[in-house]
Amino acid sequence: MGAQQVAERFAELYGTRPEGVWAAPGRVNLIGEHTDYNDGFVMPFALPHRTVAAVSRRTDGILRLHSADTGGGPAELRLDALAPESDRDWTAYPAGVAWALREAGHPITGADIHLASTVPTGAGLSSSAALEVVVALALNDLYDLGLQRWKLARLCQRAENVYVGAPTGIMDQTASACCEPGHALFLDTRDLSQQQIPFDLAAEGLRLLVVDTQVKHAHSGGEYGKRRAGCEKGAALLGVDALRDIPYTGLDAALARLGDEEEVVRLVRHVVTEDERVERTVALLRAGDTRAIGPVLTEGHASLRDDFRISCPELDLVVDTALAHGALGARMTGGGFGGSAVVLAEATEVDTLTKAVEEAFAAAAFTAPRVFEAVPSPGAHRLL
Repeated sequence: MGAQQVAERFAELYGTRPEGVWAAPGRVNLIGEHTDYNDGFVMPFALPHRTVAAVSRRTDGILRLHSADTGGGPAELRLDALAPESDRDWTAYPAGVAWALREAGHPITGADIHLASTVPTGAGLSSSAALEVVVALALNDLYDLGLQRWKLARLCQRAENVYVGAPTGIMDQTASACCEPGHALFLDTRDLSQQQIPFDLAAEGLRLLVVDTQVKHAHSGGEYGKRRAGCEKGAALLGVDALRDIPYTGLDAALARLGDEEEVVRLVRHVVTEDERVERTVALLRAGDTRAIGPVLTEGHASLRDDFRISCPELDLVVDTALAHGALGARMTGGGFGGSAVVLAEATEVDTLTKAVEEAFAAAAFTAPRVFEAVPSPGAHRLL
């Protein structure tokens, strides 16, 4: 999917060449799940899969949106009529970005947009964030807004939280906007400080596979929101601003204070231990001991499965099968209730592991999974 191809389709739709073409990637989260909205630590990296947008400005207050994945002509919206949770279609994501920019006082007067994407939807790989970030970057450049990447990510999160109505954290948009090739992004979601951690698996004879289970999930669904509300309840009961403030060494004492709040206990335990797993992973990577992060990934899956309870049979089957066939570590990634798992493996074992997972899915009568290598790739950027 090249920039010229997207630009040519834009010209067919709108009768003129676009002012520019931009790209923003999906992401896979190496470790740090459901910690971002608890002011904790995350460690995503950008995928080569990306959403590409050809965009031109308008001056009449009209937003025209078209996706290569949908039929028919462009959807036409009036900027003045945009309102939170008024749109349940894919157009809510780019429209929400325009709304958020205008709400923040930026003079967006309209746009023609054509989008094409290779980021799998519903796979826990941040297709929505890629869509939001590419539109935000394009409008930032075209309207000369001068917003830094972290600020664009914040506005995209607001678009998803308020306009779309999905209570997601800041990780996905920041990863899409800020990641660098060959690195994982160690992000503190409280102060948005970033550290780029070298993550060159190929140089060490390793691979990280993504296994898309083909089980679709939706962040705006109620279960995600319930987990977030439960975490907020736990923080309130413990008298802290966010679960980030519970030290790992003080976890047992904190859980004892929660008494018989069984569900809250589980949620708190996951978040606090997951933050510690992120910090442990960073330390191991900095020490050059990449293989040792495998068991940490597997610990994370057990916590997401047993404490946060957001796994599913397909995700568990990926992890169990991969570990049984020599993987160094494996875990679900993304928001849960479907989506994808990651598998850390020796490069020489990739074919064996892939075949084993595919055969296990066939034996369980599950839809065949999609397996591909995750290569740390660039964040959002202008193509033309």
